[in-house]
Amino acid sequence: MTHYVDLHAHFLPGLDDGAKTPEAGLQMLSALHALGFGQLTATPHQRAGMFMPSREAIDDAFAATCATAAEVLPAVTFGVAAENFWDEVFHDRVTQGGLPCYPGGKAFLFEVNPQVMPPRIETTLFEIRVAGRLPVMAHPERYLAIQNDIARAEAIGRSAALLVDLGAVDGAHGRPEMKTARLLLKEGIAHAATSDMHTPQDQRSVAGGMAWIKKNLGPDALDRLLGENPRRMLAGELP
Repeated sequence: MTHYVDLHAHFLPGLDDGAKTPEAGLQMLSALHALGFGQLTATPHQRAGMFMPSREAIDDAFAATCATAAEVLPAVTFGVAAENFWDEVFHDRVTQGGLPCYPGGKAFLFEVNPQVMPPRIETTLFEIRVAGRLPVMAHPERYLAIQNDIARAEAIGRSAALLVDLGAVDGAHGRPEMKTARLLLKEGIAHAATSDMHTPQDQRSVAGGMAWIKKNLGPDALDRLLGENPRRMLAGELP
């Protein structure tokens, strides 16, 4: 059954630290499909001074990937967005327009520096939310401020959806990340979970994270975190 929705993955080749070749990208898509995902969103990095593929490069890679995938995975639907780093480029795009959003334009994915939470982030997220868009925070379990104080995630989660990495749940990203991801899920603070897949080999840890959720929180929670809630987030709703 392919009813899961992946809101964070790096399967477009040659754009960032994700898939290096079209073949690797296709292997990642097949791996996600095998795990039950039927709706996949590419989220290439947008980070000043590190990964800043142009809109044209992203669109070209997406069109080529979709064309190839249509033959192999006809039942899968694809979307393209970006993983926006919280920097000057991001703030300019938020205020002036041009921020890469999820399909439909009602929500967008962002990440912050793992070591330092931006000042007044809760206020900024609230203002963005009131203005009509849903911010979606990538891998909250990585951020030191949240690892040290889970209440920080609750505060951020009032205006932004929190999207934990399944690999982190399985332990692939380190012990503090695993403990925090699991706590966010157990406490009901995380709104959804995602693959954040960078290589075909990530399939194992993504599957492990899914298995942990099913075993510890139940199959209904897995359906909610990977199906129902991501769909609501794409519609601009905070689950």
